[in-house]
Amino acid sequence: MAKYTGPVCKLCRREGNKLFLKGERCLGANCSFNKNPVPPGQHGASRKKATAYSIQLREKQKTKRTYGLMEGQFHSYYEKATNLRGVTGELMLILIERRLDNVVYRMGISSSRAQSRQLVGHGHICVNGEKVNIPSYLVKAGDVVSIKQSKQDKPFFKDLKSQKVSNLPKWLSFDPATLTGKVEALPERADIDVQVSEHMIVELYSK
Repeated sequence: MAKYTGPVCKLCRREGNKLFLKGERCLGANCSFNKNPVPPGQHGASRKKATAYSIQLREKQKTKRTYGLMEGQFHSYYEKATNLRGVTGELMLILIERRLDNVVYRMGISSSRAQSRQLVGHGHICVNGEKVNIPSYLVKAGDVVSIKQSKQDKPFFKDLKSQKVSNLPKWLSFDPATLTGKVEALPERADIDVQVSEHMIVELYSK
């Protein structure tokens, strides 16, 4: 499957928002978005007035890029959400938020979603005691997410044990001492801090 391999800071500039694709670097003074917040390209600072379609498209692209999804993956979550009872846009975001790579990131195990996707893909993460190497795996309420026992002696995870947990969503818990977390409940829209107008994405796909 094709994936974006270019400079990720350019994506933040294009969307006009910090997408926190580089973890801690995005919080520091070296963040490219802070230095040059205009869209990339020769005419980035003088783009024309946005149309209704372009605004909807930018909301979709911003959400895709925040979670690191390709178009086919993203659209499949929309299709699943349309078959569920409730508000389609909110259900779509909740499904994406339940991805294992996102849960690993939200628990503070990794500093970015790209890093958490790598941890999952390399077999470092277990769900209910079983190794899961599929980043798109959807967690359920009550699932226990942990670092594989044979990987816990690696320097990366040893350092994690001494760190304090901060900004943990209320639907998740994580104990650095045991490198174990739990999905206390399924997320709600209010628990998702991604700044996006999901109804615009639904309008775009509904055309």
